[in-house]
Amino acid sequence: MIIIDNELGTPIYMQIYEQIKNQIISKEIPGGSKLPSIRTLSTILNVSRNTIGTAYQQLTSEGYIESKPGSGFIALELEYMDFFKPERKYTGQYNTFKKDFKEEADLKYKYNFRDRSLSAHDFPLHIWRKLSNQFLSSARSEDFAKYNAKTGEANLQIELMKYLYKSRGVSCNPEQIIISPGMEYSLSILCQLLREDHNQIAFEEPGYMVARDIFTNNGLKVLPISLLNDGINIEELNSSSAKMVYVTPSHQFPMGYVMPIKKRLKLLEWAIKNNGIILEDDYDSEFRYNSRPIPSLQSIDSKGCVIYLGTFSKTMSPSLRMSYMVLPQALLERYEKLFYWYRITVPYIQQNILRNFMELGYWDRHLRKIHQSSMKKHYLLINTINEIMEDKVIIHGENGGLHILLEFNNGLKEKEIIERAKNNSILVSAASTFWMNKNNYSDNMIMLGFGGMPEHEIVEGIKALKSSLIHLI
Repeated sequence: MIIIDNELGTPIYMQIYEQIKNQIISKEIPGGSKLPSIRTLSTILNVSRNTIGTAYQQLTSEGYIESKPGSGFIALELEYMDFFKPERKYTGQYNTFKKDFKEEADLKYKYNFRDRSLSAHDFPLHIWRKLSNQFLSSARSEDFAKYNAKTGEANLQIELMKYLYKSRGVSCNPEQIIISPGMEYSLSILCQLLREDHNQIAFEEPGYMVARDIFTNNGLKVLPISLLNDGINIEELNSSSAKMVYVTPSHQFPMGYVMPIKKRLKLLEWAIKNNGIILEDDYDSEFRYNSRPIPSLQSIDSKGCVIYLGTFSKTMSPSLRMSYMVLPQALLERYEKLFYWYRITVPYIQQNILRNFMELGYWDRHLRKIHQSSMKKHYLLINTINEIMEDKVIIHGENGGLHILLEFNNGLKEKEIIERAKNNSILVSAASTFWMNKNNYSDNMIMLGFGGMPEHEIVEGIKALKSSLIHLI
């Protein structure tokens, strides 16, 4: 039996097609059975012959029925029925992602110190909307009838080249800049690009767990290298078998250390001596509060050892899904061969809006604004902790970034701190996830992100955290 529901919103021919298909799959209509003729079924269901014909045509094209001259439409015998998934019934309600768990950030904690991004109010929505409208108003139909450029829109690459040279000393040609939809994508592409020569990578310990997982998932062996208070341990790196290393020298994640120029030169020396590669993730370089950033590693690399990585996730919005990498010339040639058929997946419109945003001076103004706002929040957080918690804690990561690490020096353990904070509607991040070898972790730290929090919540949140640990610190 076929039931037509005119209120469902699904075309009638699709309702007929779906029901007959499911009846054939379930063997309610056995293989070899003759279906009603188009005229007969049209009369039974009180719908047009064209509607029945369209449904039968779809069933025929998918191989559920066939038309035999003189016999009409016959249901085909389908083998291996167990392969078919049971049909899901429409209930009028649809939960997009039904999970067995709910992300804690959605539980509306009063104080969310997990957010290491900027506030939603920091995104220049009014200007972005204006530039979007202007671009679409002046765009030609031909612009949308072509594939994206292979490495990115040329005008955006030019603006990025100018910005990176001015702000970070990065020296490159526009074509060396590869636009990508997020840092994760960039790192995955690099794993494919480099794995012919490298099957392992040295990695800061502690370090950025997302990058670590990407390397592991792409088949690289990750070699943890300990940190000193000025960045990765060069002696330990020299003793390892790695010929490739991932570093965050401008604001080491998560400790916040800045690699001085002397150590940067030693790291370049290691790369030259070992014919190695340095992946320089210039994490949080825009957020230095007490001094100008040290020039990038790439800016002092004369041998093509450094791949420079950057993103707009922190400075603009993570939802833009835009990042970039600057490849040495030799690797660019390999990239062009290996990914000859690839096209950049960042939308053409979005690339051009960002290019206009940079070209018209909005980018520089935006950076100045968020730098001042973030610096104010950073020192408010530091001063509040020093005032309220005094010598009970050690702060790691002062003078830069959108987070700090808080180390408790009175015997408190990470799990207890986090649980007590949760019980008082405070969300903080575990630091243990940043250590590959948990034996190297002291088990007494938490991470506090503050970029998305209003100033008053930062102060109130630290006071609430202290109260949640009353009698313990």
